[in-house]
Amino acid sequence: MYYLYHIPGKKIGITRDLNTRVTLVQGYKEGEYEVLEQSDDIDYISDREIELQQSYGYKVDRKLYKNLFNKMRINPTEQTSTFPVPVAKLKGNLLDNKGLTWHTPHGQFEINDQTIPWILANVKTSMYDNNRCYIYNKAFYEAFIAEPAYEKTKHVKKSNWDAVSVFGNIRNWADKRGIYENGDVKTQYIKLMEEVGELAKAILKDDKDEFVDAIGDAVVVLTNLATLGGFDIEHCIDSAYSEISNRTGSMVNGTFVKDEN
Repeated sequence: MYYLYHIPGKKIGITRDLNTRVTLVQGYKEGEYEVLEQSDDIDYISDREIELQQSYGYKVDRKLYKNLFNKMRINPTEQTSTFPVPVAKLKGNLLDNKGLTWHTPHGQFEINDQTIPWILANVKTSMYDNNRCYIYNKAFYEAFIAEPAYEKTKHVKKSNWDAVSVFGNIRNWADKRGIYENGDVKTQYIKLMEEVGELAKAILKDDKDEFVDAIGDAVVVLTNLATLGGFDIEHCIDSAYSEISNRTGSMVNGTFVKDEN
């Protein structure tokens, strides 16, 4: 479904993911924007966007949305997959192309909620054209298709949580950078306090982008802290959920207070 959204006084645009594109990326909460129309017909919604931009007096896009969408033609070679947009515009294009797949010598790749953060973290600008960027196919394959490198290490006790998840990618990333070899629980705990401080600052400022970044950074640090402590974070989550799943209590001043046994 395509949503034609309006940020009063700012713009009219199209997205398939309002929360991510408008709230998380652009920073507008519900109530600060409106959905003018929605349709699963990309031709209709593309033409309608231009009509409404004109009628509202906003800057009119030079290219129809459907043409931007169709231009997301990823060019795979033996070594790389190249995106036909500059790095600065890659995030929006990835969000609008979720579900898109392409074939490489390392198998079929896909743009989805799990791969988008990895692509954005590992993309490089083409040395031949600043309006194009690329990722290495082998690195993508190792991150999402091959047996995670983490599974071959001896760092942690394994849990029964069966997931090729972002946690595995975090551990793979940390392992390659020597965090597990040279770090310890004390340094990671200090790092966690720094991230919690950033989260507090984001909450006080009502900064949504920093709020998301701070929570993400804290999860990364917690993942590494658990690993350095001899466990994986999935085990810690399983243990916590087992403890709270049948817990009863009530909300008191905005906080859940458990019943005393």
